[in-house]
Amino acid sequence: MEGEPLSALCTPALVVDVDKVKRNAQRMMERCHQLGVQLRPHMKTHKTLECADIMTGGSRRCIVVSTLAEATFYADHGFADILYAYPLPFDKVERCAALSERLDLFQVLLDHPDALERLRKRPLKGGRRWHVWLKLDCGNGRAGVLHSEPEALQLARAIAEADGVELTGVYAHCGNTYNCKGVEQIQAVAQETTSFTLQFMEKLKAVGISCKSSIGSTPSCSHPVSDMGKLSEVHPGNYVFYDVQQSMIGSCGLEDVAVRVLTRVVGHCPHRNQLLVDCGWMGISLDGAGKLPTGYAIIEGHPDLKLLSMTQEHGRVEPISGPLDYSKYPIGSLLTLIPYHSCAAAAMHPVYHVHSEGRLMGKWTPTRGW
Repeated sequence: MEGEPLSALCTPALVVDVDKVKRNAQRMMERCHQLGVQLRPHMKTHKTLECADIMTGGSRRCIVVSTLAEATFYADHGFADILYAYPLPFDKVERCAALSERLDLFQVLLDHPDALERLRKRPLKGGRRWHVWLKLDCGNGRAGVLHSEPEALQLARAIAEADGVELTGVYAHCGNTYNCKGVEQIQAVAQETTSFTLQFMEKLKAVGISCKSSIGSTPSCSHPVSDMGKLSEVHPGNYVFYDVQQSMIGSCGLEDVAVRVLTRVVGHCPHRNQLLVDCGWMGISLDGAGKLPTGYAIIEGHPDLKLLSMTQEHGRVEPISGPLDYSKYPIGSLLTLIPYHSCAAAAMHPVYHVHSEGRLMGKWTPTRGW
């Protein structure tokens, strides 16, 4: 299908504008270079080799993953310096050990003393050491030990002092930037997260511990503050695709969003003043809860339409106001959805159709599972 237009695809289909992907990746690399920090891009959004190569500039080094399936996938294809940035799951210690013994550098993350004890009870072969990042909660309120609590420093010291273990770094996710609207709010959260992280690094320094520091989220790294240059690394991920949510936060413009979901009209329902399309939640996900003025997505070129609701394989589209002109939307006609959350939309598809200026160039196949 290479060279054919997007309309040649069967729907629903996830399409990726490779030119926008490259532009988004290049901009992030330039920001990090100007800041003087190492970019450690997160693979969770796309989970493909091709996009990973674009995000790492072809180096196949210094990445973050959210699942061991991703870690193994990238390790099998020559990637190294992989950080598995998820609180250490006890049922996967052996898989983590295998990767640690196999790769030049595989790193794990923890936020509880019990996880450290699990690592101590499973020494690595060949005199290798576990490379561990401490997950710090700097206000995001998800995983991590709270930066201000004495337990955080205690756990950092315990990691640094444990046999067969090395404290490689301190990792904070400023996901609370996702509650922001506009650059000023984004930068306020970025500054707070950076300050808390740097303050914690000073506590470590005071007790003789030296390691890396890393924060990240797409909003904060799209509009970084100067103090982020005092960190070792940043680890955004969604920026390579962006989405409607990021445009609403202020991370990007809609013109920067690199992904779309194509769908076709499969039914006219005049008694409900609705169209039926072949994209249900299996094609774009329910993320966003339909809270956009246009429902679950933006229908590109049709600001007057709303993706009102979805079942597994069907979507209901209706006008925001007034009656539908069905002559504009014949059965089989194509609609283009800009997803609320690209990570969630991408996760629904076994293959991405890559294009440049609307002409198909090939397919990217993501890894799946955990």
